[in-house]
Amino acid sequence: MPRTVPIEKMRNIGIMAHIDAGKTTVTERLLYYSGRLHRMGEVHDGAATMDYMAQERERGITITSAATACEWNGFHVNIIDTPGHIDFTAEVERSLRVLDGAVAVFCAVAGVQPQSETVWRQAQRYHVPRIALINKMDRVGADFYKAVQSMETRLDAHPIALQWPIGAEDEFCGLIDLVDWRMVRWDKDGEENHQVISDIADSDEFAEEAELHRHELIETVASVDDELMEKYVHDEHAITSAELKQAIRRCTLASQLTPVVLGTALRNKGTRLLLDAVVDYLPSPVDMGEFTGTKPYEPDTEIVLKPDDSEPFVALAFKILSDPHVGRLTFVRVYSGQIKAGQQVINARTGRKERLGRLIEMHADERTDLQELRAGDIGAVIGCKDTTTGDTLCDPKKPITLMNLEFPEPVVHIAIEPKTKGDQEKLGRALVRLSDEDPTFRVRANQETGQTIIAGMGELHLEIIIDRMRREFNVEASVGRPMVAYRETVRGSAKVERRFVRQSGGRGQYAHVVLTLEGGKKNTGFVFVDKTTGGCIPKEYIPAVEKGCRQAIESGIVTGYPMVDVQVTLTYGSYHEVDSSDMAFQIAGSMAVKEAAPKADPALLEPVMKVEVIVPDEYTGDVIGDFDRRRGRLIGMESEGNTQVINAFVPLSEMFGYANDLRGRTQGRATYAMEFDHYSVVPKPVANEIMEKMGSGFRF
Repeated sequence: MPRTVPIEKMRNIGIMAHIDAGKTTVTERLLYYSGRLHRMGEVHDGAATMDYMAQERERGITITSAATACEWNGFHVNIIDTPGHIDFTAEVERSLRVLDGAVAVFCAVAGVQPQSETVWRQAQRYHVPRIALINKMDRVGADFYKAVQSMETRLDAHPIALQWPIGAEDEFCGLIDLVDWRMVRWDKDGEENHQVISDIADSDEFAEEAELHRHELIETVASVDDELMEKYVHDEHAITSAELKQAIRRCTLASQLTPVVLGTALRNKGTRLLLDAVVDYLPSPVDMGEFTGTKPYEPDTEIVLKPDDSEPFVALAFKILSDPHVGRLTFVRVYSGQIKAGQQVINARTGRKERLGRLIEMHADERTDLQELRAGDIGAVIGCKDTTTGDTLCDPKKPITLMNLEFPEPVVHIAIEPKTKGDQEKLGRALVRLSDEDPTFRVRANQETGQTIIAGMGELHLEIIIDRMRREFNVEASVGRPMVAYRETVRGSAKVERRFVRQSGGRGQYAHVVLTLEGGKKNTGFVFVDKTTGGCIPKEYIPAVEKGCRQAIESGIVTGYPMVDVQVTLTYGSYHEVDSSDMAFQIAGSMAVKEAAPKADPALLEPVMKVEVIVPDEYTGDVIGDFDRRRGRLIGMESEGNTQVINAFVPLSEMFGYANDLRGRTQGRATYAMEFDHYSVVPKPVANEIMEKMGSGFRF
């Protein structure tokens, strides 16, 4: 069966931004003007198509990334609408991994905001070309020039404005298209049937300024594109719109420049021009070129493939969703080859075969059955039982592993208990399903108290999880207060010798190790070094020692929290030819580390958040003073008109309930955003208070 759309005419894009910048509204308009929707739903009415979860509609925020597709001028555009709240940043991370391009939405009033910076960095990590939309040009305080400048200063980006606004705030009525050299105007009813295009030459009012801006645009593009530079040197006025578009496209694909367009999605202005920019400047799967993977279990053996239907089948599973009607949905991006419904593939991580029962194109929570998926397609699969986020599905004859996805560790945890015995089993099923879907949601059992501990990226994240358990799985549970997910480390060094000997009839157990526990480099987690010589411990027992050390470190020794950034060096030991075993050396390694930790200057680490507060001038002192009381550290202030933008590092433990405090302190006139930044050592007096609350007798 031939392709309905050539792969060159496909676009896989994501809509990304800070919370409330207008991502979902933009997506709704793209779908409406492309003919995919016949009625626009509004976020504030709880009727947006892409916000299909009950929690999203009630709160007016996007929680989970939603996939859809539309057609525009002969192009097929797959769109993923991503969340803006920092608690759901993993949704953005896994979406960007499989996208070819992205539209970054910025508010014309606020410009670049904290979460905008986070998603921008994520897109850079995966080398995703971007275009930018300056949205909400009709709002009071809208400033296109300032928003573009904030991209330079805060993102270190190289934006180029392809359009220039006519008016702002309630006088925003049109724009000048500097590439196609035309003027676009709207009346107050918005874009539908009211987009009027005229030649700039017909307007004496804007012609001179437009000429200046177009000259700046061509000069900027020519400075980084050699092909356009040749034409620019000979005759700038001979450069056609088509040539300028091709040059801008080349610069965008190379991430040298970021094209900027403008509009106000809520008032239906600029949406069709944004769709034009998506197909004109963002890449097709072919533009992204060859991709590399490795042979399973042979990470040094690279395999290079092209995004082509004739190549072996390779797809990346980037999202798992539990659907109450069809069961487990696995979202995949196909990088090469093609697959039909009912065929078998292999999971490169597990080595197991998976049968792809049904292939589906998603439109938010609606599903359309497909006969096949081809290179460049994004779709969902029913039938994968053992596939998780980040797994590679491939041709059994030519297995390949693509780059895996990495997610941040959760920073907040709470205890949860079922209210009745009947809820016990349902709770277990719900937690398995939810942790399967969300790689930043973790579940563990507290061995001492018997409680179930769930961990996530923030208070809102866990609040949504608990709400979903109640609504989707019918689980009633008692929930504790949010607690900080601390970590443990050591700053000193301790050398320990430990023997594990058991002689109680039958075969005995014997293991003897000498090791040193010390602080390691930042962000290294756990490092094990074998420095034994002369075969004092046979090589086959070394992995068992490492396993025992790792188990002790992961379960926490001094505080019960996992230990990070430590190194264990095994220097000496001995064995018994009959009584030694893997289990004996595993136990000896674990015991040695547990003995060494309290002697190596242990320290408690806490997550520290980067907090940005936008506050009127008169409340600046109150906000800064409050940060001091919360053990915060001021890192910078910027003045923006009559407001101050305050940035600080504050321990997460001091930020619970901050929204209400800030509202009361500033009469509701300040806003804030925060994201996890790093772990830092807790001061001893505070650490000892935490130990007392935990009922631990240990003191730092």
